[in-house]
Amino acid sequence: MAIADDIQKHIGPVVNPIKEISVAAPGFINFTIENANFQNIIEDVIKNAANFRRHKTFEGKKAQVEFVSANPTGPLTIGHGRQAVLGDAVARILEWQGYEVTREYYFNDAGRQMRMLGESVYVRYMNLLGNEYTIPEGGYEGEYIIDIATKFREKYGDSLTEDAHDNRFIEFANQEVFHTIRDALHRLGIFHDVYYNEKDLYNSGKIKEVLSILEKNDYTYKFEGATWFKATAFGAEKDRVLVKSSGEPTYRLPDIAYHREKLLRGFDLIIDIFGSDHHATYPDVASGLKAMGLNTESIKVLLHQFVTLTQNGEKVKMSTRKANFITLDELMDVVGKDVVRYFYLMRSMDSHLNFDIGLAKKEGDENPVFYIQYANARIANILRHSKEKGIDSWTDGDVSLLNEAEEMDILKVLDEYSDMMELSFKTLDPVNITNYATTLAAVFHKFYAKHRVVTEEIPLSKARLKLIKAVKQIFENLLALLGIS
Repeated sequence: MAIADDIQKHIGPVVNPIKEISVAAPGFINFTIENANFQNIIEDVIKNAANFRRHKTFEGKKAQVEFVSANPTGPLTIGHGRQAVLGDAVARILEWQGYEVTREYYFNDAGRQMRMLGESVYVRYMNLLGNEYTIPEGGYEGEYIIDIATKFREKYGDSLTEDAHDNRFIEFANQEVFHTIRDALHRLGIFHDVYYNEKDLYNSGKIKEVLSILEKNDYTYKFEGATWFKATAFGAEKDRVLVKSSGEPTYRLPDIAYHREKLLRGFDLIIDIFGSDHHATYPDVASGLKAMGLNTESIKVLLHQFVTLTQNGEKVKMSTRKANFITLDELMDVVGKDVVRYFYLMRSMDSHLNFDIGLAKKEGDENPVFYIQYANARIANILRHSKEKGIDSWTDGDVSLLNEAEEMDILKVLDEYSDMMELSFKTLDPVNITNYATTLAAVFHKFYAKHRVVTEEIPLSKARLKLIKAVKQIFENLLALLGIS
């Protein structure tokens, strides 16, 4: 305490924004801020609205966010949903900072998985014609395959029974699954600017080009008929196969070619959002890019943990191949778009997410989405009510009248808005926004429970109307960042 007293004496005179400096046991030095420094935030929010404390630091810069990029072999599941919402929210955070953002989906429409999809549709097509065929090992068994086969038969008739490898089965299934995926994303409020097809990398010669550059730079060699990449030259434990002895590329080769194209397209920032099972994949891609002399500093990889769906306290197991999964569409049917988006964002992306359907279906305060939306709706109702009470305008409200503890709590949270947005940008994790929205709702509900906004005291009523109008504006800003109504 003696040391604290001594320090306080040496600090010097109190100047704005400090109101007073006091010492508290066992030796804390407390700085109290003048209320006016918080009260003035209200005018700032109302004046700048959606641009409150928005600096657009990166205006003129271009960013690409690649997300979802699920294999086009079936509808999006709840696991894909987390990445979809995370990617869109990250894009919105970048846009808030001034970036011109391209949302991109990499469509893996080449390779074995597409052949298996085509063969699965062929089997169901033959079943529809009365033939006892079974899905091949590694094929897809979901009801959606029957739906695709039914549509295929409507288009092509009953005559394509000879060849399970007829490209029309693959191409038709590919388009049907693509439309299913795209429609689910649109329903969730997610619109990609670019769908980049893996097949184009082959058709345009980009795959051969990459192999040629790596070979020229002496980073490949042949062994047992396969083409290997010297990944150990970049710190990997072992080298990687780029082309199998069968002549079929491994997934690493098109991934390297795709990322090379990203870099050549001139983005200032490239964000890849992957599930945590991809943690070992990107280092190989980065090594391949470096082996071609490319700078990878503009590429940032974000990994998210998985989603567990619980229903009645029990885990729901899922498999795309066996088709015992809950689709993203089905989840939206049950709880709606807003709840789906918020639940995916209310845990840090590096935390496992337990999606509790029971909680998501509730329409009370326990559900964090409604807790926030209800605060916003309450404010809208009070603003309407004020006009019925004869207060047509509150713009001349005197904010210096707002000195109650609950009012100051709201103002202090509003003051943290820019710090929160800066942290959201640095971490690229939207959980900072959902946490902040919950905190703002909590301080507003606490204020609402203790104080009436519209009273017989008109000057105070106007000041409080001004306060809640500012709070409503911040809720609108937050919900826009989260893609929630």
